[in-house]
Amino acid sequence: MDDHFASLYLENQICFPLYAASRLTTKLYTPFLKELDITYPQYLVLLVLWQHNAQTVNKISERLLLETNTVTPLLKRLENKGLLKRERSREDERTVQVSLTAEGEKLKEKAVKIPEKIIGSFQDQTTSETEIIHFRDTLKQLVETLDEKLKR
Repeated sequence: MDDHFASLYLENQICFPLYAASRLTTKLYTPFLKELDITYPQYLVLLVLWQHNAQTVNKISERLLLETNTVTPLLKRLENKGLLKRERSREDERTVQVSLTAEGEKLKEKAVKIPEKIIGSFQDQTTSETEIIHFRDTLKQLVETLDEKLKR
């Protein structure tokens, strides 16, 4: 029998598996990040700075697809931990430049193995590393597509 409401079943939604996978993946990161004394959102900020060096708050927010009012408290906490510094631009006081401290740079060396450990956590007899990487690339494309659509 064809159910008129089947499109509303949880298992037929795209949002739920994405949400659940995100939550569970974040949980996988928790023990590794605990060793570094940072949270998952703080880790994301550090990833941006480790890759791109000094950035404005706006650029960090843009790269993380977050609002500046979400990123600013993360930056304050990381600054309080001595991992980064924030400085107002001399040319434009509204612009805040964020850069890593020596301590923030040192943390990069401790974090370098985390992605490998996470991919290892995803692998089992049914899922290969190649499949995981392909899935990541598909998700990146989905994020780019959605971001573009929502910017219009």
